[in-house]
Amino acid sequence: MNNIEETEHQSFEEDLQFLIKTLKESFESTDVQYFVDDHNDTLYVKLEGLDEYPEEEIEEIATPIFEILDLDFEEIILLPL
Repeated sequence: MNNIEETEHQSFEEDLQFLIKTLKESFESTDVQYFVDDHNDTLYVKLEGLDEYPEEEIEEIATPIFEILDLDFEEIILLPL
């Protein structure tokens, strides 16, 4: 990787870690796992305790977080852990 690619990758990783931390805190989860599917440009995030929230509340909490960070995923899928 050249320096530009390394910087872009590092920035992406930092944004991704910030997103995961923010989601974990927002949903008061004690555990979180995630997987990036590069082929489908999808991020899967599993959050402990997510199943305790109704769908509407999940959208209310997560949508502003996704809009602020604006990561380049086609889809971000939240799943209970």
